[in-house]
Amino acid sequence: MARYYRGFNGHVPAYPGIEMTSVNVKHNPDRSARYVISAYQLKQLPEDEGFEVAFAGRSNAGKSSAINTLTDQKSLARTSKTPGRTQQIIIFDIDEDRRIADLPGYGYAKVPDKLKAHWRHVLQQYFQRRNSLRGVVLVMDIRHPMRPFDEQMLAWCEASGVPCHVLLTKADKLKRGPAQATLHAVRKSLPPVATAQVYSAKSRDGLEELIQRLNEWYELGPTG
Repeated sequence: MARYYRGFNGHVPAYPGIEMTSVNVKHNPDRSARYVISAYQLKQLPEDEGFEVAFAGRSNAGKSSAINTLTDQKSLARTSKTPGRTQQIIIFDIDEDRRIADLPGYGYAKVPDKLKAHWRHVLQQYFQRRNSLRGVVLVMDIRHPMRPFDEQMLAWCEASGVPCHVLLTKADKLKRGPAQATLHAVRKSLPPVATAQVYSAKSRDGLEELIQRLNEWYELGPTG
């Protein structure tokens, strides 16, 4: 599968001959993540340049835990049993050129309809206008994948030509057989811009694959 970026007329082959193992992933730049700003409007975001990777996921899908495990910081992204806690676009800088955007999980959040409508509009504009957006990590609970929120995010990625990587979280809740069956079913239903993997913040299973994918979007590539 080829990956297309806005403003780029050629195509970049996806993951050319790179096996995603600890041998290839020598460092994790996301450990340097630090909080920068919480934005209610697109105009409050940092300058639209460099490499931005967004994390999206409906309420209680495990998005905050995935970010915390990725960055090796226990409370960088807040975790809560209360749905809809992330109600702004939260920016974490990795370095001067790279950052993570934690998007609101408004899909099933217990927030007013007016706020849901606001975030639907803001996120649609974000996907359409954010030129520095290099990829979206779409977090789904492996036990409840492909809900309406997930399908909406995939549709926005496909319409905008933004690569999407599905993270099937909480894989430790299932045995290997059912987890792999769910992964296979999800992969079959994805649009061409999307890929998928299983992931567990608790066991850290799949962390190396996620780091490698983000490093490619950051244009860092394998090290070593």
